[in-house]
Amino acid sequence: MSKVIVVGGGAAGMMAAVFAARNKKEVVLVEQNEKLGKKLFITGKGRCNFTNACDTEDLFQNVVTNPKFLYSAFYSFSNQMVMDFFEEIGLPYKVERGNRVFPVSDHSSDVIKVLEQELRKQKVEILLNTRVKSIIIEKNICRGVELVKHGKLYADSVIIATGGTSYPKTGACRDGYEFAKYAGHRISDILPSLVPFELQDECCKDLMGISLKNVTAAVYADGKKVYSDFGEMLFTHFGVSGPIIIKASAYLHKYLDKKLTLSIDLKPALDAKQLDERILKDFKLFQNKQLKNSLDKLLLRALIPVVIDKSGLDGEKKINELTREERHKLAETIKNLSFTIIGFRGWDEAIITKGGVNVKEIDPGTMESKLTGGLYFAGEVLDLDALTGGFNLQIAWSTGYLAGISC
Repeated sequence: MSKVIVVGGGAAGMMAAVFAARNKKEVVLVEQNEKLGKKLFITGKGRCNFTNACDTEDLFQNVVTNPKFLYSAFYSFSNQMVMDFFEEIGLPYKVERGNRVFPVSDHSSDVIKVLEQELRKQKVEILLNTRVKSIIIEKNICRGVELVKHGKLYADSVIIATGGTSYPKTGACRDGYEFAKYAGHRISDILPSLVPFELQDECCKDLMGISLKNVTAAVYADGKKVYSDFGEMLFTHFGVSGPIIIKASAYLHKYLDKKLTLSIDLKPALDAKQLDERILKDFKLFQNKQLKNSLDKLLLRALIPVVIDKSGLDGEKKINELTREERHKLAETIKNLSFTIIGFRGWDEAIITKGGVNVKEIDPGTMESKLTGGLYFAGEVLDLDALTGGFNLQIAWSTGYLAGISC
């Protein structure tokens, strides 16, 4: 019986260990934390959106970095196969809005529990509170690992599933990248992704807690539109967050050296003419009132002073004194409420890591290193990332599975 060491007890590592053991391998799972699945525990706000029930082809549309690399992984262990696997090992699931898949219990701990039960059923040896110091390479073959406190552990193959660097409180670190570098691999720039934006504008503090629904948010880099989406967003004390903002961050790292502007269309369902007609209708009702007291039917109260300020109009001015040009300026601001983006939030708020082990140096059909025999990679340590909705965990399950059956 050949021996496999899996480094990392997160989603990819546990899946790799299960399938390596089912494949009649003697498996040792090494985890530096006191328990398995610490990051999995907080996924989906503790509910664990563990995959997405979309068509398999749609999985690729939601992968931001290197989707083609995942062809074998996704078709070898598809989202439907992931759902069947969890059901088989005792986890009933449900599908919610956006095809998001959750355990029926809404508890991420149940996902971890069934995986742990399956690991023990498959007789996987689990070493907790155990950190790997380095990997052992002899004659270009990975022969095992050296532990920080317990010396060397030899095996026929090693799977690196150490994850990324998001959520450092869960023990996330750069160990996996260092092991990969030691084996000769290149590492793409490591950056926090799926994060909120920080804005320069002071008015954000006045808007803190305001949630906007059914708006369009666009991002411009040096004046050129590079991203646009429709949905929900939220103002915070530092800037903006919410689904369409988090999603946007996955695409914007390459523009960080440019001037970034966020433009919000507060009324995307109305074109310029329709919005002007709507404003005129409201103004007829409030023609003797000041502008600042005449927009309650059109905008959230907290947004009114911000819109007026950014339009350059005088909020004290009475409606019947406004010119046609001033009315049009108001409409333009409502359709293009602009803010200056000064950066992204950091690792503590990043859902996923962008960057990692260069996938050109990994065999996509097995997850084995092309540079060092017997060395495999799975999950977030690779230069792979996707949008929210269960897609990043699907990457973990699929790559973990492939490494597990191939090692």
